[in-house]
Order: sequence, then C-alpha cells, then structure tokens
Amino acid sequence: MNPCFLLSVGLVVSVLGFSGVSSAAEDWKYSESGEVDGGAVDGPPGSMVMIPEGEFIMGDNDGSRNERPEHTVWLGAYSIDRYEVTMAEYQTILDHDYSIEPPPLWHDGVATGKDGNRPAIGITWIAATRYCQWVGKRLPTEAEWEKAARGTDGRRYPWGHMQPFVDIANYNQGTTGWVSYLITLYPVTSGIKGMSIRHGLKEGGKSAYGLYHMAGNAAEWVNDWYARYYYEDGPKKNPQGPAEGEFKVLRGGSWEDQPVNLRVMARSKAEVDFQDLTTGFRCAKGVSQE
Repeated sequence: MNPCFLLSVGLVVSVLGFSGVSSAAEDWKYSESGEVDGGAVDGPPGSMVMIPEGEFIMGDNDGSRNERPEHTVWLGAYSIDRYEVTMAEYQTILDHDYSIEPPPLWHDGVATGKDGNRPAIGITWIAATRYCQWVGKRLPTEAEWEKAARGTDGRRYPWGHMQPFVDIANYNQGTTGWVSYLITLYPVTSGIKGMSIRHGLKEGGKSAYGLYHMAGNAAEWVNDWYARYYYEDGPKKNPQGPAEGEFKVLRGGSWEDQPVNLRVMARSKAEVDFQDLTTGFRCAKGVSQE
C-alpha cells in the first residue's frame, strides 16, 4: 500500500444522510441463492473461520528488512472473519451511532443496495477498532492475520506460490486510480473461479483456511503497533506487537498495489487516523470470546 495516496478535502464530493434503521451487523441481507458474481460462496459477510492452535512460519528471510527473520510462532485458537467487512455491514454502525462520521466518498445508496458487498474502505484504525468492538469482536493481531492468510505451509500468497492474476485478486490499479466503489472494488465474496480453476487453483484466491481477499481489494488494519525490528526479539508465542508506537500495521495490500505488496509477509504502516481509499479491515475474536 502506498501511504502517499492520501485523501484531500477536495476529493470528498458528497456525503448523504443516514437512514437510521439498523442496530447490528447481522442486519446484512444475504442472497438465498448463495451466489455473488456467479460464484458459490461460503456464507454471508460477517461469518467467521476458526483457526486451530499451533505453529506456523512467519516472516520472510528474502523479503524487506522489516519482514526478517523467518521465525516460528505458536498461536492459540481464534476465529477471524472469512471476508473483509463490507459497506453494508459498516453502514449498520453509521445508522446506529450518528456521532461516527462516514468515510470520505461514502455512498449510503451503494452501501444499502445490492452492491453493498464491496469492502468498506477509507476506514481509520480507530474506526475499525470501534466497529469490531461494537459487533463483539476485535482486530486480529499481526500474527493472527498472517497465519490466517498463509497457513502452515509457508506459501507466498494466500492461494500458494503462483503470482496473482485478476480473477483471484484485485490489485495493480494504481495507474488508473480510484474510479468508484462499484468499479474499483471487488465483492468480498469474489475471486473463486475463472483462470484460477484452469491453473489448478480449485479454491481460487482463497487462503489455506478459506478466507477471501487476504491479498488485494482492501489493505487491512491489524491491532499491532508497528516496529521495524520486532521479529528479531518479539515473543514466539501469541505475539501482540510492541506495547506502544507511532504507527499501526496494515496487511494484505490493496487494489492499487503491485504483486510484491500482496505477499502474505508484506508489512506496511500508517498512523491510527490515516484515512485512505485503500484501507479496510476484518475482525477476529479469541476462543474465550466465542
């Protein structure tokens, strides 16, 4: 993700009024057919995947300095959202609490309509944390995010080692720039058919644990403070990140990024109030929260 792609006041063209009807994220209405963009999906937005306890390899010895060294991390069991938080889901907290400002360029009509299955973007770390707490969840730790994206076989991308292509990941649109929610973003349930099947990826762009769009679409906030050398001396069991810092971590790359930033090990950072058309999130919860 390119933190220089900041929104200016001049970009904000309109913010519509609230409809004031919902009070929980489960108000999302899901298609009875289970079909989105022609692909069978694994449940409605808001559904979660349980990641079992155990070890995985985190980091990349051949990556950037902040990704080194590769190290074995043990995590307890936890659950994480199968999909990025959608516009429709995020609209429910806007309808519930009028003190929360909508993201720049937010469009209530899209969020509450049939195309509200795009990821909510332009979300700050503060707002993402608030939403997750509101639905009884939390942001994942950086280690939890990477294990959910990478699995235990050391893969380079959520789907494996093969470079991304456009029917399994939304990326590399930085040359054309932002157009609209409908054109620039993919539905959170997309990326599971097409060339991916012909290339042997029977699960499309899903991760080893069945999560969607862990690479591209929206860069995702995690809970951890950022430290460049944290992997060198951080704990090897349930790491929570540094106790304090200046920046929070973003993972997964976005619709504007090149493939190098879609790798499951890639780390970027931004301030807690950073607001950008590339930033979204998904939530997690510990087993004790279930």
